[in-house]
Amino acid sequence: MDPLQLAVDTAREAGALLRDRSGALDIGEKSARGDLVTAADRESERFIADRLRAAFPAATILGEEGGVRAGDPAERWIIDPLDGTTNYAHGYPLYCVSIGYERDGEVVAGAVYAPALDELYCAERGGGASCNGRSLHVSTIERVRDALVCTGFVPARYERNGANFARLSQLAQAVRRDGAAALDLCFVARGTFDAFWELDLSAWDVAAGALIVREAGGRVSACDGTTFAVAGGSILASNALVHAEMLAALSG
Repeated sequence: MDPLQLAVDTAREAGALLRDRSGALDIGEKSARGDLVTAADRESERFIADRLRAAFPAATILGEEGGVRAGDPAERWIIDPLDGTTNYAHGYPLYCVSIGYERDGEVVAGAVYAPALDELYCAERGGGASCNGRSLHVSTIERVRDALVCTGFVPARYERNGANFARLSQLAQAVRRDGAAALDLCFVARGTFDAFWELDLSAWDVAAGALIVREAGGRVSACDGTTFAVAGGSILASNALVHAEMLAALSG
């Protein structure tokens, strides 16, 4: 089966599951304050992993809640069954399912579905990016002073990103913090945000979204300007035009 089509179909179905469970939540907290998990996270991941394993039985699967399900290291699915759990738990509509497909160490297909918005973002390497069938392209803003930028952080680790947040709040037109990295990346791809940065991320937060940004004409790097890696921990994604200025701001 085509990996992109499988990612799209599975993300939509997992998103429907999340919508159905949103009225009755079993909420817990992980190791850090504000880092929530619900029964819906776990149920969504089981559903996704079962679907992917049935279609790609040899592939490795990396999920936020279930860890690594061993398989061929040359072929890997990277899944976030519910990105934006705190938003979901409070009825804030910015949450999503993210599924990326990696071959030989490179993400080549990805889908992000936001159930409350009914928006399906997807991309295939070399094939462009789209939302609900419409082609995406990043914004044409050229200066950070005219830019709407976004970031994220776990409240318990605010000090890791607080200085950057304060600095960009003075430099940019406005700063947002929506709490769903995969969806924030999609908003860069569609031209809503001109840039997004975050520290302390995991592969499942960025695998699909980074590909979608690139395929929409954007630029992706680590926050220090080095080459982006899905397991690298940080990301700066932009429309490319403000990337150098964003890097300068993040370097202090």
